[in-house]
Amino acid sequence: MSYATRRTHLFKLLALAGAASLFALGPAHAADEPMHIIVGYAPGGAADSLARIYAEQLRQDGRGTVIVENRPGASARLALDYVKRSKPDGKTVFIGPSPLFTIFPLTYKKLSYDADKDLVPAAVLTDVPTVVAAGVQQPYKNMKEYIDWARRNPGGASLGLATIGSAGHLGTVALGKAVGVSITPAAYRGASPMLVDVISGNVSIGWDAVASMMPLYKGGKLQFLGVSGTRRAKALPDVPTMKEQGFSQYDYATSWYGVFLPAGTQPDVVAQVEKMFITASGSAATAAKLEALGLEVVGKPGQEARRRIVLERAAWKPIVEATGFVAED
Repeated sequence: MSYATRRTHLFKLLALAGAASLFALGPAHAADEPMHIIVGYAPGGAADSLARIYAEQLRQDGRGTVIVENRPGASARLALDYVKRSKPDGKTVFIGPSPLFTIFPLTYKKLSYDADKDLVPAAVLTDVPTVVAAGVQQPYKNMKEYIDWARRNPGGASLGLATIGSAGHLGTVALGKAVGVSITPAAYRGASPMLVDVISGNVSIGWDAVASMMPLYKGGKLQFLGVSGTRRAKALPDVPTMKEQGFSQYDYATSWYGVFLPAGTQPDVVAQVEKMFITASGSAATAAKLEALGLEVVGKPGQEARRRIVLERAAWKPIVEATGFVAED
């Protein structure tokens, strides 16, 4: 072998070694980059509390720095849009409620995102029993009594919401139509400011996740008039469902929180994010914290999220059509 040939061969080996070194360093370097969990609501609500519990568990699991960012506004759509435009590298994830994918496509004439194409579901984290609440000073103690009160006080019935076009909003609109009572929705930028007005009586009832209201309920500031779904919430065995009280409009109002990534994220990266969140869901400490808030741990892969979106959108379609509701915020 000539000197020139040996020299060329040596350069090739060095180049291959350098490439291998960069490849080996790449994942380690990527692991050092913080993960950003984007939440579409103000601090203090169910989504924020859930995200911070998972962020802490991910840090304990050795996933590095995990930062929770609150980007409230437009019923979480601003946060979703931010994630949609983010680099699809698994470092920016959206934790959000199911109505953004199940109900909003049915109620908004125009959305800034495609619910089926712009984000990739990575996991279902928790089921989210929801509840209608009122200040403890209010004279009604359940949903039947509230409807009777609303009939005696025309124009006084109002519903505080963190998300216009949510399951609770549509369920309440459908209920109002069924019983002949007008219940005016009032939108807030998050559960916390909404609950301040519920407690003070500025709005007659509020609807949100049990998780958002549990501390105030335990503290004697709120009373629960009824929970969503077809079975009682594990955290509230003494609170009857709306269905038990004769109102079926909330049967599908139990929501869920999922993890979503920007479209274009590589399948292996999606799988990694899916695994880390499912592993975090399996932590007994995390489950205990979530259940104390009224959230019921699921910890299922992205395929379960896709299945739920299809089924629940089909279930909500006739309800949306019956109410005639169109979101235009």
